[in-house]
Amino acid sequence: MKTNKELYPSYQNPFLIEPGRPLPDEVAVVGAGTIGPDIAYYLITGLPESCKIYLVDVVEDPLKKAEQRFAGYAQKAVDRRKMKPEKVEKLLGRVVYTTDYNEIRNCGLVIEAATEDLGIKRKIFTTLEETLGEDAILASNTSSIPADQIFSHLKHPERTTITHFFAPAWRSLPVEVINWESADPEVLNYLIWFFAATGKTPVVTDNVYSFLLNRIFENWTNEAAYLVEGATSVQIDSVTEQYVGAGPFFVLNMSNGNPIVYSSQTRRMAERSCYDPSPLLLSVKSWETKKPGTPIEVPMDVAEWVSDRMLGLVFSQCFDIADRNIGTRGDLNFGSIVGLGFKKGVFDLMADLGTKEVERIVARYEEERPGFPQPKRSIEEYLDFPRDLLVDDKDGVRILTIRRPQAVNALGLGTCAELLKELKRGADDPSVKGFVITGYGTKAFCAGADINGFIATFGDRRAGFALASGNSEVLHYIDQMDKPVVAAVNGLTMGGGFEVASRCHSMVATKNAFFQLPEITLGILPGMGGAVIPYRKWPHAAETFHGMIGEAKRLTLDEAVEIGVVKKVADSYTELIEAAISEVNRLEGKVPRIQDAPVDIPPFTVPESPVAESKLPLSVEALSVVADVVNRAAAAPSLAAALDINYKGSGEISCIAASREGVSAFLEKRKPNFSK
Repeated sequence: MKTNKELYPSYQNPFLIEPGRPLPDEVAVVGAGTIGPDIAYYLITGLPESCKIYLVDVVEDPLKKAEQRFAGYAQKAVDRRKMKPEKVEKLLGRVVYTTDYNEIRNCGLVIEAATEDLGIKRKIFTTLEETLGEDAILASNTSSIPADQIFSHLKHPERTTITHFFAPAWRSLPVEVINWESADPEVLNYLIWFFAATGKTPVVTDNVYSFLLNRIFENWTNEAAYLVEGATSVQIDSVTEQYVGAGPFFVLNMSNGNPIVYSSQTRRMAERSCYDPSPLLLSVKSWETKKPGTPIEVPMDVAEWVSDRMLGLVFSQCFDIADRNIGTRGDLNFGSIVGLGFKKGVFDLMADLGTKEVERIVARYEEERPGFPQPKRSIEEYLDFPRDLLVDDKDGVRILTIRRPQAVNALGLGTCAELLKELKRGADDPSVKGFVITGYGTKAFCAGADINGFIATFGDRRAGFALASGNSEVLHYIDQMDKPVVAAVNGLTMGGGFEVASRCHSMVATKNAFFQLPEITLGILPGMGGAVIPYRKWPHAAETFHGMIGEAKRLTLDEAVEIGVVKKVADSYTELIEAAISEVNRLEGKVPRIQDAPVDIPPFTVPESPVAESKLPLSVEALSVVADVVNRAAAAPSLAAALDINYKGSGEISCIAASREGVSAFLEKRKPNFSK
């Protein structure tokens, strides 16, 4: 069993990796059947325009169909205004369709995506090894076959591994990179970095049957087939839609997955006999299904039975993965959302149900399906890990990365609590001299708080106050820390993201960074101290913050540097982290404190017909609350008193009509009407 550090050769945040080679000039995908063209299209759109992409197959027909598929994908992107028409020809013109392996001899990376047949795969890699240079990296997209079975016959297995994509591969975020015994750690590191740099979110797994996420998916669909003895496929899909976007049978039909799941489960019987596949997977070509979301009446006892069985199966796999450390619990929780379509992470489902209910479901599952993995620890122990953070150490500095790329790294309901827990843990660790907080990827530090969280506060002053003050606990902790905390801003920083960054003891940023407080366009205010902290840290720029809070004006990087918000600017993510670590070293033993006294600033006033910088209409009612908060907080005798005014203001503004209208308009993707 590998530890977390052994799973990841260096860092869990792939953007911290400094690769030993650049992006390749030529790459190839072998197999133009189902998923191969989608992997190729991801490479087409993710790699620089100078890179040539080859699609290889043994016959011409699938290559021609792949070319048509690419044209369709590109046209959809044009129709949705995500791609300019003039770019299509240049983009697709980089693809070479071939049946000749000799044409790919100069490729630096080749990904095999042929059928799930071990003999065929081994033959392909024998040919690839004979054709390609010794520096080329070879990868297989298998969904379940361990790496040693595919690559062990090769002369240079150290340059090989599994890179498992999820459908649709051209836009699904996760890619599993399998850490197996013969793989060179530098090759693994490079692939982890490569996928992140080209738009994917890599997760590392141990070399076991079905790896990490497919251990959930394949068992999920197999279990559903066994349940047909007591429920219809339509009923089972309907019940499971409370947990996933589409039920297991709908997904099996869509992916033609019956034979693949059957063969994968057959392989897994080498681990446990309980994984035997349902015979129905080879007896049924297509399942009777309904459109996801269509309401279906299911008898209560049937619904409870189906729900218990399906959750019991999922929890069983979660325990096994955690106990054997097949992958990190954070990766499993994250991947179940972005790769498998769960509405909540699989461990979050446990947390929502509570320990006693999970124990009941697990006991019932063991009774009905004996032989499956059972928990070896308390349920609470399995749930104790960060969901939204990656935790890495570099040069004595703990780097906390907010990883929620599916939500532009917005703060989830538990993100602030996780930050607080990790800061406390590091504060007590003598090997940690300071912290860097950053966002995942190169586009966003943090897009703010999850807007859905505000809905529960409508009309409830206490709830509004509790939401603002509760999320601010981590910020209060940062205020009194002796170890420096530096924000490494790697792109857009909005709302609660700016509040977190501005509360850190220093801030560095990449050249694409900008800052914005858009809350007023939603009829709310920056609730975590955003109406207080900027004025107390940079009072000379009060008019700038008036514009940010009252008109949602964007603060550019140049402006942020000019007024002292940002201390250093970096050209790349790597340089950003280096600059942040340098700031930690500079501030060691001399952490700055926020002014604990009134500040003299120009009064915040409300215009008669306010509009945002974006020309969106604003609410006079909401702005009046904001003005009262800003002006009274500036005059407050202490920082604590000022922040209390800010939190109470969040409670007040949650009770006005403007907040309900503004948030609702945002979620419904329409302009707010604050005049009604």
